[in-house]
Amino acid sequence: MIRIGILGLSAAVALAFVQGCAGARSNFDGTDQSLTLLDPALCSPTGDFTLESTNPYFPMDVGMQWVLEGGNERVEVTVLNKTEVVARVTTRVIEEREFKNGRVKEVSLNYFAQASDGTVCYFGEAVDPHEGVWRADDPGSGPGIIMPADPRPGMAFKMEVAPGEAEDEAEIVEFKTTKVPAGTFTESIRVRELDPLDNDSDYKVFARGVGIIVDEDLELVELVTP
Repeated sequence: MIRIGILGLSAAVALAFVQGCAGARSNFDGTDQSLTLLDPALCSPTGDFTLESTNPYFPMDVGMQWVLEGGNERVEVTVLNKTEVVARVTTRVIEEREFKNGRVKEVSLNYFAQASDGTVCYFGEAVDPHEGVWRADDPGSGPGIIMPADPRPGMAFKMEVAPGEAEDEAEIVEFKTTKVPAGTFTESIRVRELDPLDNDSDYKVFARGVGIIVDEDLELVELVTP
């Protein structure tokens, strides 16, 4: 999953969706009914998608790059001027390079597209070395939600829909002010991610108008904009 957004839904539609989903059972522990589970159908390949980037919490403008560091690790996330057709949807390719002690540890290409309501959808990942590879057009798989159109605390959603291969889930925990080496961001959201395949979890923080600023122990040190 990539180590690394609030337009589209009208207030009335958003409220109706929340009311319809409230009380649903959480995928995190199976009992928490306080979470609003977003419908993966928001990212159905039969919908309308765009490469435009209007979701302020997950921008995808070509040439943007986020550099995060922590300890002896460094991650560079770059929006490439490349596309990939997955499940008949043209997606934007975002590259992630992970370094440890100055040496490349892993390189992955991740595929994203924005739905018509502003939801950013995740269509797969190609990894070198070849672990965690999945595509939304694989048999039994489908696209997940990487960032809701209107992210709010209490929302939960499937980020990866590749049974047995990649099944990461996320829950928006809170709005907060976050300070990292690149600056202080007053409008940010903290997201808990869970991998039900190994029951591992971590936290990320995304800032409005910026994108990812915290990934576990890594913090944003530089943002390159086109």
